Amino acid sequence: MSYFGTDGIRGKFGELPITPDFILKLGYVTGQVLIEANENSTRKPSVVIGKDTRLSGYVIEGALQAGFNGAGVDVYMLGPLPTPAIAHLTRSFNADAGVVISASHNPYYDNGIKFFSGSGKKISDEMQIAINDRLTAIMSDANGNNATMPILDPANLGKNRRIDDAKGRYIEFCKGSFPYQYDLNHLTVVVDCANGAGYSVAPRVMRELGANVIAINNTPDGININAECGSTHPEGLQKAVLEHEADVGIALDGDGDRIVMVDETGKLVDGDGILYVLATQGLTKAKGVVGTLMSNMGLELALKEADIDFTRAKVGDRYVMQDLEANGWILGGEPSGHILCLDKSRTGDAIIAGLQVLAVMQAQGRALSELVEGFDVLPQKLVNVRLSQMQDPYKHGELVAAFDKAQTTLEGRGRLLIRQSGTEPMIRVMVESDDEIECDVMANDLADLIKSVLG
Repeated sequence: MSYFGTDGIRGKFGELPITPDFILKLGYVTGQVLIEANENSTRKPSVVIGKDTRLSGYVIEGALQAGFNGAGVDVYMLGPLPTPAIAHLTRSFNADAGVVISASHNPYYDNGIKFFSGSGKKISDEMQIAINDRLTAIMSDANGNNATMPILDPANLGKNRRIDDAKGRYIEFCKGSFPYQYDLNHLTVVVDCANGAGYSVAPRVMRELGANVIAINNTPDGININAECGSTHPEGLQKAVLEHEADVGIALDGDGDRIVMVDETGKLVDGDGILYVLATQGLTKAKGVVGTLMSNMGLELALKEADIDFTRAKVGDRYVMQDLEANGWILGGEPSGHILCLDKSRTGDAIIAGLQVLAVMQAQGRALSELVEGFDVLPQKLVNVRLSQMQDPYKHGELVAAFDKAQTTLEGRGRLLIRQSGTEPMIRVMVESDDEIECDVMANDLADLIKSVLG
């Protein structure tokens, strides 16, 4: 079986695979894979470990550390930091891998593990398979005793080191992505930190670049991460922008790799809108943009009008990355707010993406509402159908027939996407149409049918 979903290993804490025992074994087998790949016999492999603000992160951090140390791998402990910070610091420390403890935008009771390679990118499929194969073997061991994780020589155990200046290193990296000839001295920015990993660094980056920053949802307590706040719940940010008469609002998700923005009128600008601004009005016009199956058709049409190539990848930033590298492009992302600017960062980074939009605002002397003019979103309805367990809707003839009928109805003026989540038991129903009422009715009808069939 595969323990990995579309973005690492994720689930409810206390239930397989997110249990202390499993995480211990995960650290151990990943350490073994790194040791086997180590070509420098004069040094032990090393990893950096960072996390978001969930209470369960303390337990997982300790279990991972013990597993890596047991395998003979040194560990750098970074504490709470955004996912892209771990990617950056993995490269900065010349580590063999980076590990992020986070369930991103999920509720506090979930948690997860995702890996970066030594280059700061998502690990290769080959490495993921190697880790999964060892996990499968160790989890199937009938004895379940210590023999499954042998320590050949205690002298070869790994060491730990906590990095006290990790935040400062990442803040300087983010600031370095902002054009030196501009500043944010005349902007009031509301930053919704989602009570997550960016709660400290995101406001500091903006302030150190000169902005008047109003930080909200920046007091994490271990269980309020993503709780009616952040990029998945931007209503509070929209309200705050209007209340404070701010120039712009920025919302992160729990691990700081997703961003949505709010213009000065309180209107939401999602990942598609951010891609449009950066592609068409950035300091350098984009050659091409990679979106996903979830990207609004309005983005595709707007980029075509601007003579910019556009292609769709599967959902997930690792697939966006793959298509960017295949095409030799630097800009891509998802409507949810994963934005990749490969000339600035090796992975999706909410803070850096936000800074690039602010740079365009400063360079052109225009408000965000003006920058998104020309981008008209087709009516889109997304309904998430939560199930009791993972199921494939395309294995049921009744559902397939309904999907085919809906697609035929939308032919030439819209599209239908039925997608099974890779991280949780959920089916996502998305309908786009030039008719808003049809969009809403069709999406909800299909969602109701899925729920009645799959339960």
